[in-house]
Amino acid sequence: MANILEIKGLTKKYGKKLALNNFDLEVEGGKAIGILGPNGSGKTTFIKVLTGLIHETSGTILIDGEEPGTYTKSIVSYLPDRNFLYKWMNVKDAINFYNDFYINFDEKKAYELLEFMKLDKNMAIDDMSKGMKEKLNLALVLSRKAKLYILDEPIAGVDPIARDQILDAIINNYSKDSTILITTHLVKDMENIFDDVIFLGEGEIILQGNAEELRNERKMQIDDLYKEIFS
Repeated sequence: MANILEIKGLTKKYGKKLALNNFDLEVEGGKAIGILGPNGSGKTTFIKVLTGLIHETSGTILIDGEEPGTYTKSIVSYLPDRNFLYKWMNVKDAINFYNDFYINFDEKKAYELLEFMKLDKNMAIDDMSKGMKEKLNLALVLSRKAKLYILDEPIAGVDPIARDQILDAIINNYSKDSTILITTHLVKDMENIFDDVIFLGEGEIILQGNAEELRNERKMQIDDLYKEIFS
């Protein structure tokens, strides 16, 4: 399958601070990719550049052959690392909002995911726990027919039951013709999802490769490799 991402010389500076340091990356379509690294490694900055929320200082980014802009926003479905829905909404309001805003939103799939997540469509956003909000946000993101899904820390700070539901939803509900990028530092919980992994540290790619090949070469799980690299 063709590359969904082609990145050359990507650099991002905040004043004198270097958040992303001149790296190249190609990501083939149809895979689940783990972007792994500790806090401050550049993961969220990288995601924000890809989604067009901030601009790179230098370098080039092509998503499905196009620079970040109107087209790429239409094919990228993004889950940020915090709740993005209005407090006045209930679950049904959130689905209607997405249905009005995104032409590629599948309302039927959204309600199926609500049922899977055991979420009441009439429940107010402001009354929901963190885990419930995470599940709702994920349901909305996965209900878009996107080419690239980007999930920023989708299981951070949720209880084990919600975590299992979120992982099952990710595995079973994103299109196998699309690509999914997931940032996380909870590697042990998520590593079995990943086809490939990218270890990011201090804004640079330290190591990347096929997850199973790395396990075989290094004789360890990805979580143990993560600890070895960043300890």
